[in-house]
Amino acid sequence: MSSIRVVFQPAGKTVEAQSGQKLLDVAVCAGMDIANFCGGQGVCLKCRTRILSGRVSFSSRYIALVTKKDFEAGYVLACKAETLDEDVEVWIPPESRKEEEQILTVDHIIQYGEPAPLERGPESANIPYFHPLCQKYYLELPKPTLEDNLSDLDRIFRELRKKAPDLPLNVHFSAVWGLATLLRKNDWKLTATLHLRDTECPHIRVFEGGNTSGKNFGIAIDVGTTTIVTQLIDLRTGAILAVEASHNRQSRYGEDVISRMIFACGHGGLAPLTEAVVNTINSLIDSMLAETGVHQDDITCLVAAGNTTMTHLLLGLEPCTIRVEPYIPVANRFPQFQTVELGIQAHPKALLHCMPCVSSYVGGDITAGVLACGMNDQPQISALIDVGTNGEIVVGNSEWLVCCSSSAGPAFEGGGIKCGMRAVRGAIEKIWMDGDRVFYRTIGEAIPRGICGSALIDAVAELASEGIIDQSAKFIKFDHPWVQVVGEVPEFVVVPGSDTENGEPVVLTEDDIANFIKSKAAILAAMKVLLENTGISFMDLEHLYVAGGFGAHLDIEKAVFVGLLPDIPRERIQFVGNSSLAGARLGLLSSHAFHKAEAIARRMTYFELSVHTRFMEEFVAALFLPHTQVDLFPSFTENLARRRKGA
Repeated sequence: MSSIRVVFQPAGKTVEAQSGQKLLDVAVCAGMDIANFCGGQGVCLKCRTRILSGRVSFSSRYIALVTKKDFEAGYVLACKAETLDEDVEVWIPPESRKEEEQILTVDHIIQYGEPAPLERGPESANIPYFHPLCQKYYLELPKPTLEDNLSDLDRIFRELRKKAPDLPLNVHFSAVWGLATLLRKNDWKLTATLHLRDTECPHIRVFEGGNTSGKNFGIAIDVGTTTIVTQLIDLRTGAILAVEASHNRQSRYGEDVISRMIFACGHGGLAPLTEAVVNTINSLIDSMLAETGVHQDDITCLVAAGNTTMTHLLLGLEPCTIRVEPYIPVANRFPQFQTVELGIQAHPKALLHCMPCVSSYVGGDITAGVLACGMNDQPQISALIDVGTNGEIVVGNSEWLVCCSSSAGPAFEGGGIKCGMRAVRGAIEKIWMDGDRVFYRTIGEAIPRGICGSALIDAVAELASEGIIDQSAKFIKFDHPWVQVVGEVPEFVVVPGSDTENGEPVVLTEDDIANFIKSKAAILAAMKVLLENTGISFMDLEHLYVAGGFGAHLDIEKAVFVGLLPDIPRERIQFVGNSSLAGARLGLLSSHAFHKAEAIARRMTYFELSVHTRFMEEFVAALFLPHTQVDLFPSFTENLARRRKGA
């Protein structure tokens, strides 16, 4: 197999490759991220690239996936085009490039009254029961004598009990190695590092010479499918010292959990995915340490929250049985892992704890979200909803919790939409209309490149309000100046080609709207079924918490108008930011909170919607704007009448 050169433009990046390699794999080796929602299955069509010079092999079975015009211009799908025995130059168009995404690093821990902390530092006022999973104790030991001839370890235990009389003490065997020399070289002064996840059996894992108690740091991690967010925490005070976020490098193997499971359980294997997420976390840790001057060896504890698949991939556990009936994960609750075994940069004896999951499709990120919202501690009935490719929903209060997961599809994240894209620079994030005039706002105030999820909701709401589409989401106003029909498919021109980055118009087609309707219907139907099974209605919800980055950019009125969120008093709807990160931080700073998260996961009753007969009925009923039962959305009729009267 001969070696060739592949040049990627406009970056000008050159890499050596072997003939027969897929362009997408070559791009990964070159560190070039090409959009790839489907994990190389050839169905998302987001890896569209243009061959500027040279030739590639592109099977006739895939030619139909690109338009005739594009194929004649040299466009192929990078996931299906293979190199030949000649050099090739490839152009990655703007819409196929991955750029930095708008990542939500803000979180909220909702307080319902004064907590009763066991111990509190000056910065820990918002952390109930402040009692970090890892604590350091500085000890000055009396030197042994003939009269006081306790062993070195018993001498340490005696001093520790003076500071922590209620803790049963245990020691990891490796901490005892070299202890005699350590004590005598440091004049019997040392620091003991205790890990307290198991309060019935706390373990000393490290002894250090001298006083290092002022250097005890932890990291909270939100391991998202798309993005990863980390916080560096001072475990003495609870203060957040640094926050970093990045795109999850696993995305080069597929944008969603299903495509990554296919990769891990197929020819690609598990190792590249675990390595990718660990490398992403390590790069974020490096950035936080460089910013704060904290040393890697002073990181003693980490808590991660992610969905069930992401947690499995982080820990190197096989995810293969998650995606096939009866959908069984390796584990829902995980033992503590030594970070050195995973390759995470921290103290060699630091421990990683993962938030417990509930089922294959309700993970630790949702458990963390419930913990951060505090809905499990309140008598009022609340709901937590995290909208994404999978829509996870939890309903309940201090007495009961039920949950489910609904496959909403990739529409909210730009997948399955002709001009859809993630929330990166140039994505249209806001749309509003006034008659024939269309207004929009892009991320970074950049030249428009496509539409992200929040603008998709805006656009559908505006088209319905203006009478351009009807309540079945079909175009009816064909005389509107921005409505056109291409290949017998009606579409609305949001931005003409003259104003976009690539010269092609940004449009929303009738098929795009149909995909969106299915996505929003799946979310609403899941929530309605979950509520019906507990004998309550939308109006019984005292709080509706909307989590995640998508929710932070959501227009509540428009989300209700299209039937994504229920029509309840708006003051009951609250965005809670990155609740996964907030819950991970709570678990890091409070062993009580971590145990509460474990109790939450055990208490949640999971509904498997795929075998629930009512779900399909509700799904079909929700394939309408806002719903076939319009009386569920009284504000829809009012807003529509008000809008058209004003026109």
